[in-house]
Amino acid sequence: MSGTEERQAAIRNKIAKEMKIKTGTENMLEALLAKNPKHTKDQRLKVESELSSSNRKLAELHHELEEELLRAQAPSTPPRSRLSTLFQGSAMRSPSRNNIDADDDQLENGEAEMESPTYVLAETLQALEIEGMSPDYYVERANSLVELFRRHPTLKYDLAWPVFGLRVQIMLLSDSKEVVAAGYRLTRYAIADRKSLQIIRSLHTDELVILSLVKESKSSIEREQALKFIRGFLDVKDGVHEISRAVMRTIVCVAEHSEDRLRNISIMTLAEILVKDPELVAQAGGFAILHDALAEGTFGASESLIASFLHVLDTPHSRKHLQGGCELEAVLAPFTDSLSDTVRSGRLKSSAKAISAMLKTWPGLVVLARNEAKPLQSLLESLHYPDPQARDLIMELLFDALRIKPPSWSSSFLAGRRLTTYGRVANLRSNTDTKQTRGYYDDRDNKFDLTAHFSTLILATLVDAGLSQVRSFLLALSSQQHAHIQMQALSGLIEEETDPSLRRKATLLLTEVLKLAHHSLPRNISAKLQVLPHLLPAAIKFDVENHDVSTSTIYQIESINRTLARSIGNVPNGAGRYNVDVDISASLLTGDQGKDKLSPAMDETRFRNAILETNVLNTVNYLKWKWDLIHRIVEGPLTNPKRLDEAIKGSKFMKRLMGFYRPFKYRFSMLPNTKPNQRYVRTGCALMRTLVQVPEGTKYLAENKFLRQVAECLAQVDRMSGLTSASPLFSREQMAGFMSGGYFAMLGTLSGDSNGLVMMERWHMLNMFYHIVELRDRDDLIQTLLGNMDYTKDSHLRVILSKALTTGSKDIRIFATKLLRKYAVGNISLSPQAAISNADWVVKLLVTQLYDPDVSVCQVAVKILEEACNRRDYLEFVVKCRPALDHLGEIGAPLLLRFLSTSVGYHYLDGLDYITQEMDDWFLGRNDTYVGFVEAALTRAYVDQPRRGSLVPDDFVDLQDLGLVPPHFYRELARTSEGYEEDTEVLLKVKGCLWAVGNVGSMELGAPFLEPDIVEHIVKIAESAEVLTMRGTAFFVLGLISRSRHGLRVLGELGWESAVDQKGNSLGLSLPTDFNKLFLVEFPSHSRNPASKRTSQERFKEATLDSDPVNQKILKLIVDMGNTVLSKRAAADLHSIKSKQPERFHQLNLFRKTLSILESHHFRLNARRFALDLFDKSVMRRVVLEDESDTDSEATSSQESS
Repeated sequence: MSGTEERQAAIRNKIAKEMKIKTGTENMLEALLAKNPKHTKDQRLKVESELSSSNRKLAELHHELEEELLRAQAPSTPPRSRLSTLFQGSAMRSPSRNNIDADDDQLENGEAEMESPTYVLAETLQALEIEGMSPDYYVERANSLVELFRRHPTLKYDLAWPVFGLRVQIMLLSDSKEVVAAGYRLTRYAIADRKSLQIIRSLHTDELVILSLVKESKSSIEREQALKFIRGFLDVKDGVHEISRAVMRTIVCVAEHSEDRLRNISIMTLAEILVKDPELVAQAGGFAILHDALAEGTFGASESLIASFLHVLDTPHSRKHLQGGCELEAVLAPFTDSLSDTVRSGRLKSSAKAISAMLKTWPGLVVLARNEAKPLQSLLESLHYPDPQARDLIMELLFDALRIKPPSWSSSFLAGRRLTTYGRVANLRSNTDTKQTRGYYDDRDNKFDLTAHFSTLILATLVDAGLSQVRSFLLALSSQQHAHIQMQALSGLIEEETDPSLRRKATLLLTEVLKLAHHSLPRNISAKLQVLPHLLPAAIKFDVENHDVSTSTIYQIESINRTLARSIGNVPNGAGRYNVDVDISASLLTGDQGKDKLSPAMDETRFRNAILETNVLNTVNYLKWKWDLIHRIVEGPLTNPKRLDEAIKGSKFMKRLMGFYRPFKYRFSMLPNTKPNQRYVRTGCALMRTLVQVPEGTKYLAENKFLRQVAECLAQVDRMSGLTSASPLFSREQMAGFMSGGYFAMLGTLSGDSNGLVMMERWHMLNMFYHIVELRDRDDLIQTLLGNMDYTKDSHLRVILSKALTTGSKDIRIFATKLLRKYAVGNISLSPQAAISNADWVVKLLVTQLYDPDVSVCQVAVKILEEACNRRDYLEFVVKCRPALDHLGEIGAPLLLRFLSTSVGYHYLDGLDYITQEMDDWFLGRNDTYVGFVEAALTRAYVDQPRRGSLVPDDFVDLQDLGLVPPHFYRELARTSEGYEEDTEVLLKVKGCLWAVGNVGSMELGAPFLEPDIVEHIVKIAESAEVLTMRGTAFFVLGLISRSRHGLRVLGELGWESAVDQKGNSLGLSLPTDFNKLFLVEFPSHSRNPASKRTSQERFKEATLDSDPVNQKILKLIVDMGNTVLSKRAAADLHSIKSKQPERFHQLNLFRKTLSILESHHFRLNARRFALDLFDKSVMRRVVLEDESDTDSEATSSQESS
């Protein structure tokens, strides 16, 4: 990682930390505001001060990050300037030149800047030849070479290895662990390709690495760099094949040692090698170590480890190394093991991550669901263990696997609050947000969610495994009776659990599972679940023990269902996309909240009492006002003209309320910009909305000083107005730290009404908006202005937006383009004439953005237009605009595909000869690329999905298509009759790709063109393909085919059932009647190559034999070191031999035989260390430098003479 990247990472870490502090402070402030102001005044002031400090720090950090990003984008320093830093000081010069005067230093530095990288390399290597210097001397030169390789990556391709290699060897033989570590690091950065690895290995680095890795923990820096050096092999193409079995054995023994600090990185290295070369891991005995790491659950990156196993599981060639897939089932051990220990919590979480990763891939699901789903049965039966944490994690796992996002009010529900209070959180979101969120689920013909299809299969598998029917009591009864003595897993958990929170969580999960089953499973499966066979009998019998619990559970299920139905009742459930992905809190604007609203028809007495209860008439201190009641009065009684007139003329209620919001009263405008204070903005917007709806209110607002003062504040930042201020209300600092930005939200509310626009024009606000949009240094102000205005009315605001779209900075143009999405794809109910009018201005602006000079702006516009084209009237209008997309290349391709959905678009593209060219491109290679797009979309859907609550409106453009089937040329072509009338050969080319077949078969006009047996072949692939991910592809393709009536009928004949909606239309969620056929997998028997096995045995036999009887005994004792029983005695005998005949351990031949023995069999780390430490250090030096002296023979002869 470069220096600038490290600084950016450090700044981002500081920002993340400060954001957590800010969030905690806001939560504390919100809690204090709910208490008595008198008792919490000092605390509140202290918290507000802390929040201001946090905001200031965040602003400074963001500014610092921006400067760092700009610095990183600046042109890099010329090589000569960068190289000059290597020569600062006297370290690079000979000792005789240390006394040169300053002028000579300057001259030399100037000459150094002109030196080439090759010259610097030669000079540094020459400096490394000097012997007898301190370790820091060699480390500094090695680090300077590393920096040189990083700045000049091509330099390592032209290394003179005879010279460079010798320098590296000398460093690796040093007695200083820091020098050895620097040598490994330098060698790692010199790796260029596989050929360079072969040269490096010829320097005897294998023996050096083995010796380094077995050293004790005090040499941690050396051991760490040695392991990193081996990991560098994995970064080179085919580099894994240059890792020797001896080195692998050493890494395995380090990974096996539980107390070693390099254990985790060794396990991760084995996992990475497993992906690239499973044969090597198997030969070194690495599978057992990885299996143990999964079973223990103490390895932090368990999901990465399981991903390596899943990769091996996918193909028969690599699957042969697994022992029937038992290695992957080890991940269930922490849950199925009832014993508890001090690290059980971490083990459970690690195991849950791995199981979650398995349930998101096809090979993982196959392993868990094979053998009649016994692994999943074990997991579900763990719910009966009296372990609250395990139960909680299993339920979280089920939520995640089924992609069920709990409602936003779930945390309150789990805490014990009543369902009737949940509607109040609706105030946190607006109607606009609701419409925006709901817009995702329109037009079932255009979208198909692959993740919904996969979730359906997971649900069916879980049901089959015992989610609904776990045998909790194995009674010795006849088989007829035994079939009825079953217990619902979640129902049983609800009855057994004593923790109210976990019981409620199980109830919520059971409700969501029933709902998901009703929508997605075939009816013959779903119907069995809906009757709740365990809860209902207990609920209707009063004499059973668990009657109360069963009755309460059924009531809660029904209550949750009612709340969910009110929340998402208006959201279409199309495209097979289950409603679990909807942010339910966005829709809680109806229902029980109506009970909290005050009626507009409230009588005079109750109205006056409500006014008095707000405390507005009693005090001017707004902190003592009851703002929740004020908000309800504004939205209720004040919408009645009579009550509003009474509030204006009969009391000081309106005067004080409007006075609070007047800018120059410095009350609202000087409030800190915190999350709790946003309630004042919501009430202010509601007040503006109420006033412009009633004639009396419009008149009152026009005469009030509020709008005049807001206009004056706008004039302070309008350079054309002539008004200035030392501290403008809308300055950058005021907007960031205080609530002055809330005035734009109120003006936005006014802009949505004709009366409001008239009042804004009266005070020349729109003219000032024109001038503000032209500011080049106030992107924050422009974004706040544009983001809060309402553009539904045909007014000057649309012109202002158009100006920002074309003349603003890049960030402003992107921001303004994203704003158009709400009007292009929002679920706004418009008449046909209004829809055409809406399409007129929105689509024209979006089409204009396609010609923006910045590609990122064009990309955003294309995505929005593509989504807008789901509506037929918008699509036809876009085609009529005839946009030129040639200059966008691949970016504009999805939009052109949408044009094929209509006859007008088809003829337009046919006239451009687009269809013929695209057909050839898809046949020749784009079908293969499409597979990559689909798999990437699935990966993003399961891996990159943001956490609930982190979604912001700006993310919608990027996240809208997660998990959805990308546009396909043949599918779009199949939407119109012209697509088949023009080219009858399209089906012959479709056969080359499963996805092409699926996309054609999903359309009513395309499905009849499928060959009669093509679907049958795809079914065979889905049920019996040897490559497991190929089964997944066929499974998803069959889901696509089932969306057409023809495909549904064909699949029905082949034994596949599909879920349908109330109209009988398929949802694209198709399963085989016996879906266990999908999980049948064979593990080929693995037999090692006989020739390789024979060679290995011969090498081991040769290594254990020696003509000298003492050497023979030494070799036998080293073999015994691998035996746990004999190792202690063997170590004592070896130590005795060394103390009597130390020269024996100076023999090269004996050392090489020892290495062969250690390579051939498994030895623990301590045993390896002991065996290698027996030999003198000079032996390794002679091995590396290939010094074949006659020391061996001399040692032998001396023994014979004695």
